[in-house]
Parts: sequence; structure tokens; C-alpha cells
Amino acid sequence: MEVTEPLSTIPYHIGIIMDGNGRWAQEHGLPRLEGHRAGTENIRRVLEACGEYGIKIVTIYAFSTENWQRPLEEVRGLVGILEQVLEREVANFHRNGVRLRHIGELEGLSDKLRKAVLDAIELTKENDRLILNVAFNYGGRGEIVRGVQRMLEEMTDPMDVDEESFSNYLYTAGLPDPDLVIRTGGEMRLSNFLIWQSAYAEYYSTPIYWPDFDKEELGKALWAYSQRDRRFGRLKA
Repeated sequence: MEVTEPLSTIPYHIGIIMDGNGRWAQEHGLPRLEGHRAGTENIRRVLEACGEYGIKIVTIYAFSTENWQRPLEEVRGLVGILEQVLEREVANFHRNGVRLRHIGELEGLSDKLRKAVLDAIELTKENDRLILNVAFNYGGRGEIVRGVQRMLEEMTDPMDVDEESFSNYLYTAGLPDPDLVIRTGGEMRLSNFLIWQSAYAEYYSTPIYWPDFDKEELGKALWAYSQRDRRFGRLKA
């Protein structure tokens, strides 16, 4: 179903759990790493579609803290793909007004990769067409623990702690919470992704594997979102 009519509502911020790369590769008779490579190539296309729809913030789940437990060869391949993407795509993102942000920990990454991430953030920091948060070496529970640790280090008065102030200690400080979380690959779980921020997000799961998730599939997700009645725990007036 291609969306041909204006949507009644467009999410300002969407999160995407890019799942199904390995299964896509298996179905195509390819090594798992080729699935991840195809998935990475798809990011550019989906971002272009997001820009056309008027979405302002996209947060993609690229590599979780739990992913370090995968086979060493696959982990090395994933890190290598990220390095290649930064080398190849950052200039293109910059030309198209995309601001890159990293959410997660830089500890544990190589000096080369850490520098590439920081250089990309610095180059694009003034761009305002679309913000792309790349969740790499990220875990939602770890993010909350880190926020609590920072508050304790600053000796924050417990009476000053509320949801708004705590949000300022998260990686997404200063950004609105996601309105919509999309998961490709057919699974129905968050997998430790933005678990604080998505408390009131709408969810959309599709069986389409991430490398095949295109503008048409994004349109289906946005159409489904436009049909939702978001009440945030309140009754409809």
C-alpha cells in the first residue's frame, strides 16, 4: 500500500529497530555479514524517505551492548561496516542537512572509530533538516543506570528529582521522546531500546526484513500511526 494522500499526523521523532539482516542474508544464500552490509546501505534510503515525509528526528538501533556477545567474527565485521559507513556517508549526510548524534558509550571502541564518530558529530552539529541518532554500543537499562550514577556524582537533592530532570541525564537529553517505534523482522519486543523514552510511544512491527524496508513500507507504518488515538493515559475529551 503506497500512501498517496496527506497523512493526518506525522511523527516528529521515530525510533527504528533494524532487525532481520541475518535472516535476510540466509534467505538470499549469503553470509550474515552481507545482510548487515545490505541493512547499512538501506539507512540512506530510509532517511531520504523520512525527510520527504517531514520527520525531524530518527533514532536507529545499530549495535546494542548485548551484541558484543555475538561471534567475534560478526562483531568485528559490524564494527568494520560502521567505520566504512562513516567514511563514505558522513559528507553526504552533511550536504543533505543531517545532524549526526551518537547515543551509547564510546568506551570499548577503537581509537580510530571513536575519532570518526566524534568528527562526524562535530562536522554536522549545525545541521537542522533532520537529526539522526545512532544508537551504537547502547542499552536502555545501562543508559538509566548511567543517568542515576551521574546524579549521585553531582549529589543531586532527591527532592529535585522528577521525570523531566532525570531525562536530562539520558543520552537523548534535549530531544523529545519518540512518537513511533518501528521494528522490522517481525519480532514484538523492544530489546532494551529507548525503554525510558518510549513509555508512551506507539509501536509498529512488520515482518519485512530491514534491508527490504523501503519508502512504501515506511508509508504503511506512518499510515498505521496516523490511525492511532494517543491519549497518554488520559480519557478522550
